Amino acid sequence: MGKGWKQSIKTAQAQKKGQAFTKLAREIAVAAKLGGADPEGNSRLKMAIVAAREASCPKDTIERAIRKGAGLDNDGSQIEELTYEGLAPFGVGVIVECQTDNKNRTVSELRNMFKRAGGSLGESGSCLWMFDRVCLVTGTKAGLGDPEEEAIEVNANSVEKNDDGSYSFYGALNDLDQMRANLTARGWAVQAAERSYLAKNTTDLSEEQLKEVHELLEEIDGCDDSHRVHATI
Repeated sequence: MGKGWKQSIKTAQAQKKGQAFTKLAREIAVAAKLGGADPEGNSRLKMAIVAAREASCPKDTIERAIRKGAGLDNDGSQIEELTYEGLAPFGVGVIVECQTDNKNRTVSELRNMFKRAGGSLGESGSCLWMFDRVCLVTGTKAGLGDPEEEAIEVNANSVEKNDDGSYSFYGALNDLDQMRANLTARGWAVQAAERSYLAKNTTDLSEEQLKEVHELLEEIDGCDDSHRVHATI
């Protein structure tokens, strides 16, 4: 019984790692498709490769994703970036950014997840009004002083500390590249720089309600096709 339990844990860990590699490879492929195969001239691709290497993603997986995205290795499948909107329980608005090679599969899986949780997958525009479209730059800095002052210096509208100790800076959509460059120049190790969504207002929930919504969001985030998940909590 003990050996079987340990084997189950190892299998689950391997599956989780494989899923993570799949998501990292899709981001690399999309970045290469949109900005070209040269990471020095494609900041999104460069950061995607760094993230993949930090996660110990195999070199051949990274290179294959670059070739596929750049159209140099056509296996017949195409990765699309799609955005879906839905309502979680208790009126929580959710936006799911997906990268998928099968739109029908993705829609079906998301619809079932929302339905099982007592929510619903919505039409385009049903929840988008609950969010602002922003740029997001996340990073860390040794010897950080006042993060609010840092935000002012790099022209960010707001900054918040994350659970892992990093900081997320939010700004105007068109300021993405400049904010990333400014933070880098000020000694920040930039981990991500991307277009994002920021909730205009948060939904007031009890602890039990919040737990229920978190369970749905974790399930959505665990979906192979989901890339980023945003919610009004």
